[in-house]
Amino acid sequence: MDNYTQLNVRIDGHVAVLTLDSPPVNALTRILNDELTQALDIISETPEIRAVVLTGAGKVFCAGADLKGRAENIKHPGDLMAHSRRTRECFHAIRECTKPVIAAINGAALGSGLAMVASSDILIASTKASLGLPEVDVGLLGGCRHAMRLFSHSRLRRMALTGYRVGGEELYRLGIIEECTTPEELLPAALALAATIAAKSPVSTRMGKHTMNVIEDMSLRDGYRYEQDMTAAIGLTEDAKEAQAAFREKRAPVFQGR
Repeated sequence: MDNYTQLNVRIDGHVAVLTLDSPPVNALTRILNDELTQALDIISETPEIRAVVLTGAGKVFCAGADLKGRAENIKHPGDLMAHSRRTRECFHAIRECTKPVIAAINGAALGSGLAMVASSDILIASTKASLGLPEVDVGLLGGCRHAMRLFSHSRLRRMALTGYRVGGEELYRLGIIEECTTPEELLPAALALAATIAAKSPVSTRMGKHTMNVIEDMSLRDGYRYEQDMTAAIGLTEDAKEAQAAFREKRAPVFQGR
C-alpha cells in the first residue's frame, strides 16, 4: 500500500491512518477513488490492522466529486454507469471494511466527502470541519441517502436544497459526531480512540461491526434475533474465552484474534 499517489497510508501499531491527498481540495478523483477502495480491501484482510483512521491532508477533508475529471471519464456510452459503480463501491468499501473506521473530519466534507463520513463507523471533527451537499449548485445529486444516516428529515432537505453546511460545533450539538476538537487535537483524539478499539478482541470488533451493518435495516425482531445468533458465535471464539478468563482472574486479556 506504499505505491499510491493520492492516498497516504501510515501504520501506527494496529491502526492504519489513511490520509486523502489529492490537492488542492482532496476531490474524489478516479485515482483516489480506486486507491482508497483497494487500501480498505487490503486492510480488511490484514489481521495485524485492527482499526482505521480516515482523514484529509491540508484544510479540506474532501470537497466532493472531481468535476473536471468527471468530464474526462464520461465521454462514451457506458462510461457513466462505470463511473457511478466505482464511486458507490468506494463508499461501500468504507462501510464494509472489516475493521472499524474512524472519520477524523479536518475540514469541509462535501458531497462524496459527506458520503465517506456517513459510511464510517465513528465520527469526530475539528472546529474547522463542516458537512454539506453542494450538488444543487452544480446541477447534480448525490450523497442524500448517505446523509439520511446522520441528519433529520428537515435538516437534510435544507442542506440538499440550499447547499447549507453544518459546522463542527453544530455537528457535536446535534449528536452527529462524538467530539469536536481544535484542529491540532483532532488526529491525536482519533488515534486514541482507534487505540482503544485496537486493544479489544479483533474478532469481537470485526463481528460486531458486521452484525451492526447487517441489522441496520432489519426489523427489531429479526435484527435482535440475528444479533443473538452472532453473540452465540462470538462466545465460542478463543478470544471470548480469554476475555472471560481475564475477567475472573482480574488481569488484562491477551487476544489472538481467533
